[in-house]
Amino acid sequence: MQTVLRVVSTKTEAKKSTFLCFLCPICEFKALHERLKAEHPKAAHVVWALRERNGYGQIVENQSDDGEPKGTSGQPSLNALRGAQLINAGALIVRYFGGIKLGTGGLVR
Repeated sequence: MQTVLRVVSTKTEAKKSTFLCFLCPICEFKALHERLKAEHPKAAHVVWALRERNGYGQIVENQSDDGEPKGTSGQPSLNALRGAQLINAGALIVRYFGGIKLGTGGLVR
């Protein structure tokens, strides 16, 4: 398993929608989520996923689609964390809708 030491970000576009993607240590997740919601009030969604070890050594996972169709955003983000074998890390994605619906497949990608 690997972890994240600092916040990293990238920006991507798909069919005029803009996605701001952030990866952070779990200790910074809550503050970053609140900051992104405050800094991007016009964003359509702020989806997220996280993986952390609890006090018993168990891996706890959670995710949110934040209003996107169920299973199209939070779960794929969680799957990306799993695939990278990241622990004690969170992913947040801010989406600005560009006027073209991406469909379920487009959101998952």
